[in-house]
Amino acid sequence: SRQRLKVTLGKCKPPSCKHVFLRLVEQEKDPGFWKEWAQRTLKNALTLQDLNKNVAKNIILFLGDGMGVPTVTAARILKGQLSGQNGEETQLEMDKFPYVALSKTYNTNAQVPDSAGTATAYLCGVKANEGTVGVSAAAVKSQCNTTRGNEVTSILKWAKDAGKSVGIVTTTRVNHATPSAAYAHCVDRDWYSDGDMPAEALQSGCKDIARQLFENIPDIDVIMGGGRRNMYPRNTPDVEYPGDKKHNGTRKDGRNLVGEWTDRMKDKRGYYVWNRKDLFSLNPSNVDYLLGLFEPADLPYELERNKETDPSLTEMVDVAIKILRKNERGFYLLVEGGRIDHGHHDGKAKHALHEAVEMDRAITRAGLLTSIYDTLTVVTADHSHVFSFGGYTHRGNSIFGLAPIMSDIDQKPFTSILYGNGPGFKFVNGARENVSTVDYEHNNYQAQAAVPLSMETHGGEDVAIFSKGPLAHLLHGVQEQHYIPHVMAYAACIGQNKNHCHTNSGSPSLSHISPTLAVLLSVKWLLC
Repeated sequence: SRQRLKVTLGKCKPPSCKHVFLRLVEQEKDPGFWKEWAQRTLKNALTLQDLNKNVAKNIILFLGDGMGVPTVTAARILKGQLSGQNGEETQLEMDKFPYVALSKTYNTNAQVPDSAGTATAYLCGVKANEGTVGVSAAAVKSQCNTTRGNEVTSILKWAKDAGKSVGIVTTTRVNHATPSAAYAHCVDRDWYSDGDMPAEALQSGCKDIARQLFENIPDIDVIMGGGRRNMYPRNTPDVEYPGDKKHNGTRKDGRNLVGEWTDRMKDKRGYYVWNRKDLFSLNPSNVDYLLGLFEPADLPYELERNKETDPSLTEMVDVAIKILRKNERGFYLLVEGGRIDHGHHDGKAKHALHEAVEMDRAITRAGLLTSIYDTLTVVTADHSHVFSFGGYTHRGNSIFGLAPIMSDIDQKPFTSILYGNGPGFKFVNGARENVSTVDYEHNNYQAQAAVPLSMETHGGEDVAIFSKGPLAHLLHGVQEQHYIPHVMAYAACIGQNKNHCHTNSGSPSLSHISPTLAVLLSVKWLLC
């Protein structure tokens, strides 16, 4: 059967998979193979008629920064090829989620958005201007005096106010665009520390994002990512790279934000770590608060990660959930695969896709640590990129490989992966570079681009929303991006819309708990 073949494929290592592939190829010639597969899928789809209307105790948002639909498809193929399969038939963990929708990503002033305005949408439930975080569209980018009165709060704060534990895990700086919208109100996403702010903004009372991380919601239970240099006074040597001045502290105000946090948390079972070894020396059962800053800026790409010093995204998610789930009221966790975006901006598709595969591993791990009965998990992206792959490649072609045809214009080969613009644009002797003369499967190869730019741009098309768990079916169709946190809050009975969560007597509504529990509660009521 196909299922047995899938199991075998999952266990075999290339080139020993060849005989298994031959069997699969023979099966695919039989129409019955496809019909049986479709019937199994149909049978599974019919079970989705029984909607999960439980209250979501836990909510997890996985955000693949820049993870457009072409990136999802290419990452799926890469995941399969890494385990010796053709790749096209592989399933990502997010592919297994029962509900899929599309998200319209535009900012209020931008057709093709940035990561700050979009983060405000999917975290705060309000569309905003490009380059701003945690403020409404009434706030103007870089104009400090437009901040006050235009602040908007995020689902992370709604969850914290409801008594849940909350966490942020990212592969970027913890004060980068995506995570900052969870806690900050800033008209400029680049105000990482006060050292990055103009004097006028400081004089007007605006706060840098790193400072807001510790002051706006002072008891965020778990914070993990990069960004150490924005937490220390200017010229303070970095603990990991003391001889490299580019990693020194950047703060003008002389504050040591990590030291302040450590002092505040010393009697609250709070721990600060800056490397993988220290992270894994902790017992999550004995930790209530965790601050992990593993690099001065962003974490390294997964392909370049030092596995001794820097944790993977999956490892950080594992620790975060084990800490957060101790709260009887549940938790909210924001997880960002942030360097998918950076790989694309650099034109380095191999890095971008390996980052996406790693985020999918983290999604798998989160699924093993939680239950679909009480945990709403959503996977989406903030925006896409001008990334594509095509060229009539054959089944099983390396996702980083060449198309099987030459250009009929310049008679040169081309890779399947291409960018609409970016640093991969190259002319050699007045003509397009012959890619067969370079190592196009190198980790840092920059795929050819149609338009020369020092940095590749975002794309403007809709992105996918994958969801599972309580009320996940509410994420359906084509939706505005700001709809996402409202659904998550509704499912968890937090935020402003909670009328559905209780009856007049104040007890949980039976329509939003499992049928089995509803029966048990009814029997208990009758016996009383």
